[in-house]
Amino acid sequence: MRVIDLDRDAVKRGLADGSLLLIDVREDHEYAGGHIPGAVTHPLSEFDPQALAALIDGDARRPVFVCAAGVRSVHALRAAQQAGLPIEAHYRGGFKDWYAAGEAVE
Repeated sequence: MRVIDLDRDAVKRGLADGSLLLIDVREDHEYAGGHIPGAVTHPLSEFDPQALAALIDGDARRPVFVCAAGVRSVHALRAAQQAGLPIEAHYRGGFKDWYAAGEAVE
């Protein structure tokens, strides 16, 4: 399994320049309670490789998983890679790191 750990600065740059598609794998209630602006939801508990493939297909942005603290995002990477999807990166600090740094939240 290939895992690329991105830090907050890399995620911020990717969101700012439009090169990154942030996929939040937390549960719906967590996402609804606050998420990184621009992130799309795809809960790990309902992981659907076909829906995920449809989400990233044709999107030139680099897909990056995010969760609360960087644990579920690695599980999502494993599931995506086992399904043959070209996703290798996650935000290692997750939403907790983002929020603790005082970054904007939707």
